[in-house]
Parts: sequence; C-alpha cells; structure tokens
Amino acid sequence: MDRAPAPAPGRPRVPAADPAEVLRRLLGGRSGLGASPLRAAPAAAGPVPAGTGPGTEPAAGGPSRTGAEPGSGIVIPPLYCPDAVRDAPALADAVNEELVRWAAEMGIYAGRLDMLRSCHFGRLMMLAHPDCDDPDRLLGAAKCGLSEWSVDDHWVDEGEDADPGLIGLRTALAHAVVDPVRLSPRYERQFEDRVAAEPVLRAFRSSLEHLAEFASPTQVTRLRYQLSVMFVGYNHEAEWRTSGRRPPVWEYLVHRYENGFFPCMALTDPVGGYEVPAREFADARVRRTYMYAGAASCLLNDLYSMAREDPADTNLPNLIAAEDHCSLQEAVNRTAAIHDEVMRTVEAESAALAALGSPELGRFLEGVWNWMGGAKEWHATSPRYHDGT
Repeated sequence: MDRAPAPAPGRPRVPAADPAEVLRRLLGGRSGLGASPLRAAPAAAGPVPAGTGPGTEPAAGGPSRTGAEPGSGIVIPPLYCPDAVRDAPALADAVNEELVRWAAEMGIYAGRLDMLRSCHFGRLMMLAHPDCDDPDRLLGAAKCGLSEWSVDDHWVDEGEDADPGLIGLRTALAHAVVDPVRLSPRYERQFEDRVAAEPVLRAFRSSLEHLAEFASPTQVTRLRYQLSVMFVGYNHEAEWRTSGRRPPVWEYLVHRYENGFFPCMALTDPVGGYEVPAREFADARVRRTYMYAGAASCLLNDLYSMAREDPADTNLPNLIAAEDHCSLQEAVNRTAAIHDEVMRTVEAESAALAALGSPELGRFLEGVWNWMGGAKEWHATSPRYHDGT
C-alpha cells in the first residue's frame, strides 16, 4: 500500500520500495570493509522504524507529507518524512537555557546569545532523541551539535572574520583538538595558547569532554571520525568560494556526505543509553543506510534554509536551477522528489536491517528515523529558518 498522498503536480511519483526485495539485495551484496554478514535475528529482535514494513499503516512518528513556505513566493512541496514522536517543552527549555549558558562560557556566539536562545537547539535535541529524558545527555549532544554549527556560523558564513582562505588552517586546528595531538612541552604550550584564544576550539574540547562522561570510548571515537570528515567538507566548500566555481549537482551531493548531519546522528545510541555493537555499526550496509538518512536530512535543510540564505548561496535547488535551466520553484520540486526517493530507500533498508540485526541495531535505526522526524519539526518551526535569524 502506498501510504503517502499523491505527489504535488509536476513531480514524479517515486514507487515505494519493496522491503522483501531490499532484503534480498542487502543479503546478496558484499558487506564490505571486512565486516562479516549481520547475523539473523528472531522477528521480534529490535524495533522497526515507525511506519516501515509491508502492510503497515502510518503511526505516530511515521511518514507524513507536509509543505512549507521558504519565502519569496517559493513553496516547499509536501515531503515524505516522519513526524516528531514527542514534544516535551519543559525539557527542551531546560536544555536550551543550559546550552546558552555554556555557549557564553565558551565565548561562541558572543553578542548573539539572544539569537542563539531563539533558535532553540535544546528543542532540536529533545525532538531528535525522543528515547532520552535525561537533560544532561541531551545537553551533551546539544553541545556537540552547537560546536559543529559554530564552525559554519563563525568561520564560514557569518563570523566577522569569516574567510574561506583560513578554513584549512582553522579546521586543521579543530581536528587537532577533536583528535588530540601530543606535542613536546614547549610547543604544546603554544598550541594551548591558541586553543584558549579561539572560542570554537574551546567549544569542541568542552563538548567532547561532556560526551565522554556518558558515551563509551568507541562512541566518542566514532564522533571524532565523523567530525574529521566534516572538516574535509568545509575545505571542499571553501574551494568553491575562493575559486568562484559553481559545483555540478553530482559534486554537491558528494559534498553533502562530507558536510552533513552525521556527527549529530552518530550520537543516537549514546544519548539513548545503549551501544550498537561495533561490528554492526561498521558494516557497510548499515553505514550506507544511515549515511543516506543523513543525506536526506541535508536536503531537507537545503529547502528550509533557503529563506535565510543569499540567493547566490550553494544549495541543491540553486544548483539544479542553474544546471537544468529551470525555475527555482521547479528546482525546489525536484529537490523534494530526490528527498522523497532517498527517504523511501532508507525506510525499506532500515526495516530489512532491523530484521537481520541485534536489538541494539534495530533501536538505533528507529532512533535515526525518529531523529529525522525531530529535525523536520525543528526546521519547520525554528526562528533560525523563519525569522531571518
């Protein structure tokens, strides 16, 4: 049964994936990266993401289609995406206030703390991690996420000294903080002086220290890796800015695997208080699926962030419009169609993998699904994307 309404006029219908066929494809391919196949599990092992599986009807948190208005007369078509499964305003407010207090201590967003408070990143974490009621864990995830956002807001787009020519140096220093370097005492002191003078670097160090209080060393290392990839993505974007080159669509989509939401989504299990076995998390089929989920969330971000960006900024709708010589509205429609295609693939593959793997893997895949629903709700309501913040 096709559980979503018909696509908006002018948009191609993307057939719903057949989970049985997806399961055969997943089992038939090489697992890659030296990982052994996921072991078979009883049918009840691990929850399947809400709304997945053959013959199911949409439940709370299941896929829905909701439209939005990014401004300038451009309308975002209804998107195939889960809804948020909970709303706990008091918890969100508590996390948000602590996050703003921490940002003030770190020195990030100096002079813009009211703006930061209004963006309500605490609400994003509450929505994206509905299996966690612990404000300290949510705050730990929020600190990590805000450190990542601060790179964009301080060094790339909006900071007073934003300079694409300095991105390589700055991200190299950030990597040295995220994956700590070891220097001889004389030079370590010089490095530490530089860290102390840079709020973004202090924020990364502090956020990882908080994460290590409740995440395993494996989970912290997992985030370090994803942050390293994110730094590569910022350097990729800096090349476009320094050269004035407009990337082709295919290159931009590759970039969204480098600079995306994977660092935030990788915290799904430590925030939830469990851990996916390392062998399963590293399995190429699992990684391919959750990275595809992260790519879908990036496409959603591209659509919702258009209202606050310069018309010349690099995002998928702008690139499609330029490359295909179509109107911006048609490019938005095509971006939404790509998003929906990705979401259906993630839905079907998550159901198949949850049936094959451990209960922890099933819970993680459900958590990633819920993360996307929470992120959609936050993007649709945060002043960051609607009040020119």
